[in-house]
Amino acid sequence: METRINAFEKGQKALSTLFGVSGHLKKSTIESSTLELVNFRVSQINSCAFCLDMHAKDARAAGETEQRLYGLSAWRETPYYTSRERAALAWAEAVTSCHVPDEVYKETNKEFSDEEMIDLTLAVTLINTWNRFNLSFPNTPGTYRVGQFG
Repeated sequence: METRINAFEKGQKALSTLFGVSGHLKKSTIESSTLELVNFRVSQINSCAFCLDMHAKDARAAGETEQRLYGLSAWRETPYYTSRERAALAWAEAVTSCHVPDEVYKETNKEFSDEEMIDLTLAVTLINTWNRFNLSFPNTPGTYRVGQFG
């Protein structure tokens, strides 16, 4: 593959806004483990290898199990996600596909407050944005170090 723009080097001004959103989400009442599952699942949907590597490493460093990471693409058929995590994953898939049925909204809103719904949507759109940057200007999967981006 031909070398492309290093977005982290050349796009610091633009990307700093995304890091600011990440900072907001870290202060959210949504569990960081749930946000990591969302990040991993959306990265699976978008086939973003660098982001999958990153979020698998971050999730494991925070105590996530291999079993739950390996089962994430089939989360509906597994018993090891909480109802809150399931709602977040259903929401993430719906928002990523740009089709959010009323049923998914109602189920998610049972588990998350209105403010959390906004933060969850922000988290989903943020990881979609990061996926698009990493697909447009690829970083090498396997090179991420836990905590590399804050």
